[in-house]
Amino acid sequence: MRDPISAFPKNLKAVIFDLDGTLVDTADEFVSVVQRLRAEHGYDAMNPQCIRASVSNGARALVSLGLDINEDAAEFEGKRLRLLDLYSEVVGTTAAPYPGIEPLLARLQERGIVWGISTNKPRAYTEPLLARLNIQPSPGSVVCPDDVTHRKPHPESLYRNCHDLNCAPDEAIYIGDHFRDIEAGRRAGMYAIAAAYGYIEESDDPHSWGANAQALSSHDLLELILGTQ
Repeated sequence: MRDPISAFPKNLKAVIFDLDGTLVDTADEFVSVVQRLRAEHGYDAMNPQCIRASVSNGARALVSLGLDINEDAAEFEGKRLRLLDLYSEVVGTTAAPYPGIEPLLARLQERGIVWGISTNKPRAYTEPLLARLNIQPSPGSVVCPDDVTHRKPHPESLYRNCHDLNCAPDEAIYIGDHFRDIEAGRRAGMYAIAAAYGYIEESDDPHSWGANAQALSSHDLLELILGTQ
């Protein structure tokens, strides 16, 4: 495990979350979509936990997992687009913020701390998801891959969040459930928290990501963020 590079912000102004697997549990929607895609190709349903663990890896990984197909296959792109079509039909229908998230956001608001989202989920799916959830208080910044030149783990999206939220990187915390999230936070110079309650594959180990702290449950975030205030 590498040494974390940033201390807890002396003047905490913002908390930035990854979306799927960190702020919101969207896995059941992806489970249903992958199972439908498999059924269309004559496959039996697969273990839902395998799908849940791979959600943070994105649509390409879910297609590869669900149909046992390599990304360089000629037919891969068509199957990826079909998965996204299926997802667009269900986005936001069963998703919900993780337990403790909304109370945390309310406490942040009481202390004048703003919040935002940095996600690799395209805006075409992020916006309808957030519209259906109507999380309050609403985020002051939502940065999708459409908004930047480089996706996470590049820190560009986090710099954009900080610009939107009027804070410096060392005045913000970033929380995510994937190594690339922690890498992005570290590269941006932020205090980074690993959401170990998120979509973690069996072969992965959040302890090895180099995060400053680790939340085993979404309920832990309140103490990790505000317990030092």
